[in-house]
Amino acid sequence: MSRVLVIEDDAQTAQEILSELQRYGFDAEHADTGQKGLQYAMSGGFDIMTVDRMLPDTDGLNVVSALRERGVGLPVLMLSALSDIDERIKGLRSGGDDYLTKPFAPEEMVARIEVLLRRTSVNSQANRLRVSDIELDLIKRTASRDGVELDLLPTEFKLLEYLMRNSGQVVTRTMIFEAVWNYHFDPGTNIIDVHVGRLRKKVDPSGVSPLIKTIRGSGFMFSEDR
Repeated sequence: MSRVLVIEDDAQTAQEILSELQRYGFDAEHADTGQKGLQYAMSGGFDIMTVDRMLPDTDGLNVVSALRERGVGLPVLMLSALSDIDERIKGLRSGGDDYLTKPFAPEEMVARIEVLLRRTSVNSQANRLRVSDIELDLIKRTASRDGVELDLLPTEFKLLEYLMRNSGQVVTRTMIFEAVWNYHFDPGTNIIDVHVGRLRKKVDPSGVSPLIKTIRGSGFMFSEDR
């Protein structure tokens, strides 16, 4: 069930929005001021939010801008009685993902929320790489195993990403060297083995099923198989 944060100061409008969202199976929570809404959004746990443009303590644009400045990418549907094209542009440029003018049909609001959630889901999948219990965030450049973050250096992250993208396949030292370092492989160097060894200590610590395998005489393979 998707969770929606509704930032709306008008009690009647807020109740109508909440009722409609709940009717369509959403879990919705209400904040009646911009400051309260900002705190709720920063606490996490929401999949999307609607923000009224005119709030008692601040402009809805300021709420969205503050979230984006803090790196919160929660999709935002802005709701406003201001229908001028310039106002819609301001709403989108502040960090809003869509803009709906009041009064609006509740069904259209729900439809737009569903579209934003689908778009976010697709983008999220495209920005993440997962094999077994290893997950890479390709935007933040972070890695985790079974939910525990791995402290990887930039080259180690790039090496892990290459191995994961070729999961289940043997990759030679030449292939790794050209993909990760962008150089032609020098058979006389052991740089590949050194970096794979360091990465293995972080990815495959004692007590877990090893994912990075050495294929004798060939190279390496990232695989769940023993």
